[in-house]
Amino acid sequence: MRPRSDAGANARPRAGRLDHGRQGKRHAARSGSVNWSGTLLNGRPRTREDLQFQLRTRSPHELWLVIVDASASTRRHQALSDAKGLLTQLFDDAYRQRARLALLTASGSAPKWQVQGLKASSGLRTWLEALGAGGGTPLVAALAQAQQWLLQRKKRFPAEQQRLLVVTDGRLKALPPMPPLECPGLLIDIERGPIRLARARELAAALHAEYRHIDDLISL
Repeated sequence: MRPRSDAGANARPRAGRLDHGRQGKRHAARSGSVNWSGTLLNGRPRTREDLQFQLRTRSPHELWLVIVDASASTRRHQALSDAKGLLTQLFDDAYRQRARLALLTASGSAPKWQVQGLKASSGLRTWLEALGAGGGTPLVAALAQAQQWLLQRKKRFPAEQQRLLVVTDGRLKALPPMPPLECPGLLIDIERGPIRLARARELAAALHAEYRHIDDLISL
């Protein structure tokens, strides 16, 4: 769930140069674990001043907010079943990357929070296996709740990097005006069948989210 970075975002900084063409020393920590590779590259250490220490950096936490449309229409053509496969991969990635997850389901008469900002865990697989489709499509209400929740959380954790993933077949009776997302987003369209409303693509455009169809992802 990582949208493409802006150009130059992955550029690697290099050490600056001092007078006479000599490279300046990289900024290093003064205590902690010894950086043996960096130390030995400068020769055999003879005093404590020759030791280099690991510089502890702490990147901002990531939050992945996932909205799953589990309305009755998603039972058609194994749409929700295939979506579960993608979500399993997503949960595994979140666990490996130590990202936090918020999970909101849109089915029945109202959206329902399953998880709100917790670290990804293996228990999510059990929940996903038991997830069934049925009822209406309160997707618009789910999106409104999600946006409000993200804004409130941003005030509490301003350095947190937020991402939004929406999994839906887009089969809404009407598509009301939607405010664009305040964070990078991806909408996965799971609509299948000979007759398609194709509203998921319209919804992605309204949200300013990247659009992908699930069949394109499965074939990769």
